[in-house]
Parts: sequence; structure tokens; C-alpha cells
Amino acid sequence: MNRLAYIGFFIVAILIIVAVFAPFVATHDPTVQNLAMRFAAPSAEHWFGTDALGRDIFSRIVYGARISLQVGVTVTFISAFLGVVIGAIAGYYGGVIDKILSGYVFNVFLAFPGLLLAIALVAFLGAGIWKVIFALCVIGWVGYARVMRGQVLKVREMDFVQAARALGANDLRILFVHILPNSIQPIIVQASLGMAGAVLSEASLSFLGLGVPPPAPSWGTMIEEARGLDTLYNAPHVLFFPGIAIALTVLAFNFIGDGIREYLDPKQRRR
Repeated sequence: MNRLAYIGFFIVAILIIVAVFAPFVATHDPTVQNLAMRFAAPSAEHWFGTDALGRDIFSRIVYGARISLQVGVTVTFISAFLGVVIGAIAGYYGGVIDKILSGYVFNVFLAFPGLLLAIALVAFLGAGIWKVIFALCVIGWVGYARVMRGQVLKVREMDFVQAARALGANDLRILFVHILPNSIQPIIVQASLGMAGAVLSEASLSFLGLGVPPPAPSWGTMIEEARGLDTLYNAPHVLFFPGIAIALTVLAFNFIGDGIREYLDPKQRRR
């Protein structure tokens, strides 16, 4: 595995520790306002400075890591589970089932731009972390399903699957014992990259006011509150630190995904 992957694992490990132990890591209450300290520059008291309401930016970023990781992990797990099950069924049984699922259902979801569909769903359901998770799961499972369908179509014709079928193994045993373990590697890579997409999508929805409602310290909400030329010129730290948090998180998961892909591919590993 390449060095960038280890850097990604290191960044994600720090994020997990920060999110789990947020009450001990944060130096202030992320929701407490102090208008006398608004737009304070980074200092020993406020490591990352304060925002327009005098709230400590470092503490808000620490608690925002909880929201980002909760959304990323939940969306990735649910989307991967649904995509693996539906894609495996479509690829294994083929015929009419495959035509309905891959020919119609997949294409219907892929016809809409993912983020625009998520915006429409959240706008209809209302803001909230679980509504954001639901909307991102609706748009996220199709990618996993397509990858799994392609893998199952390839693996189901291999000799060991034919041997298991000749020995009288039923469909469930063939699918879950013989096919899925030999088809899951691309899903692992897809999931690591999907985590980055989920974190970025949550930040985008929060930036648009459709994500986690205030006063929850979402990174996207922090950037939305800091937009404007006056803030950019007079207090750039308000925008800089949450932006760096999003960039590092997305970059870390992309590094991990690329590293896992190289590790699972013998040709890339030898190179």
C-alpha cells in the first residue's frame, strides 16, 4: 500500500478520535455566543479564532467532525448494503429480474444528477441529519449495485460456482458463500471513496441550508455563515479552517480508496 494511503489512514484515525472524544478535545462549548469576541483572530484562548457570533471555531470544527463522520459512515453502510443485495440479485438471476432492476430502476435513478435529487428530497422532507442521510442513501446505492452486478455476472460463470451448483447447493448458499466473497473487493474501494462523497454532499447540503439545522456545528453551515467579501477580507480564518477540515477529510478517504485499490490489484501492487 502506498504512502498516501497511510497518510489517509492517519488523518481518518485523528478524525475518529476527535469525534469520539469531542467533549474532551473541544476547548469551549460550540454553541455559546460571545458577541464581544466576534471575529477574534486565532490566539491562545481561541486556537482557530471566533466566528460572527463569537463562537469558538476550533470547538465547532471538533463537534462538526461528529456530524460528518456520522453521515459518512451511515450513508456508506446503508448504501453499500442495499447496493450489494440488489446488484447481486440482478447479476445472479439475470433475465427479467436483471432487465427490470438494471434496465429500468438503475437508469431511473442515474437519470437525475445525484446532488440535485438529494436537494429535492431534503427540500421536500425538511432539514435534519437523518433526512440528509435518507436522501444521500437514495442517490448512493445505485453505484454499489452497478459494480456488484458486474462482478456477479463475471464470477457466477467460474468453475467453482458451477461445481457448487452441480453438488446441489441452493441459490442462497451459492450467492452468499461462493459468489459474494469473491466479488466484494471493488465494493470495499467504492465504499472508501463513497465516504468522501458522503462527507462532501453533507457539507454541500448544509451550505445550502438544507442539511443539519443550526446551532449544530456542521462544516458546511460554518462555511455558509462565513461567506461574503467582508468576512473573507477581514476574518479569513472563519472560512479557512472549516474549508481545510472538509478538504483534508475528503482527501484522506480518497487516498485510502486509491491505496486499497492498488493493494487489491496484483498488477498495481507489483508496479
